[in-house]
Amino acid sequence: MIKLIASDMDGTLLNASMQISEENIQAIKYAQSKGIEFMVATGRNRKEALPPLQEAGIDCAMITLNGAQVYDETGNSLFTVPISHEQTRSLIDLLKENDIYFEISTSNGIYSESQTRRIENFAIHTAEAMPHLTHKMAIAMTAARLEFLPINYVDDFSELFSIEELEFLKVICFHQDGARVLGPITKIIDGYGDLVVTSSGQNNIEINHRNAQKGIAVAHVAKDRMISLAEVMTIGDNLNDVSMLQLAGVSFAMGNGELEVKEVAKYLTDTNIEAGVGKAIVRAIDENL
Repeated sequence: MIKLIASDMDGTLLNASMQISEENIQAIKYAQSKGIEFMVATGRNRKEALPPLQEAGIDCAMITLNGAQVYDETGNSLFTVPISHEQTRSLIDLLKENDIYFEISTSNGIYSESQTRRIENFAIHTAEAMPHLTHKMAIAMTAARLEFLPINYVDDFSELFSIEELEFLKVICFHQDGARVLGPITKIIDGYGDLVVTSSGQNNIEINHRNAQKGIAVAHVAKDRMISLAEVMTIGDNLNDVSMLQLAGVSFAMGNGELEVKEVAKYLTDTNIEAGVGKAIVRAIDENL
């Protein structure tokens, strides 16, 4: 029987409106009534992840920034896995040389050098999720949404290295040409040794320390709870979810998930628009997967 469920958020737990559907909420409560712990494992930072969870009335532990930070259900930090200052400087130089827009997630929040490029690149992601939108509609919707997400703007990322005790946790890069541009960059970063590159969309890559992965974090939490990996269930849709899908005794890929994710997961559920997470949770419990 499963004792711990870890679910991705974007494209998984959240629907097209970036909310947790009532069916998903009820399934999570159903699991909790059986003594099963539910937690999220997301590429978002904690401040970005909290609003939809609070709106749904869900208090849970969180794996954030792909595993770079882990919190208990009360918001206490359990551990952090940062990228070194030296490698962060190397990443900044590499990405700027190739004119790639990127943001840096730190222990003090997210930093960007350009609000305009931030909106443009997130609009691409919005358009992917909702292809019926025109470009102008995607820009408008993105600008409205990002207005409520906390971010810090700086003239130059070099300013960050003077902030005492600041830790660099994740670098996320965007390019409208996707793999054609980001693929070669990924190969260069793979050569750095201590870093891992994943993705949560067609037009981005996410860079973490190699020990900051969702799978490693889920295993850490399970061990802390004295739960075997065979009793862990994970749910995801994209490449940054693969590490946690590979280790869990029960793993579900979303119907809207990437092909590689579906090949790794043991089971397939419906899309995020069809409350695939809720259906997976109920199935896993009722069928004793």
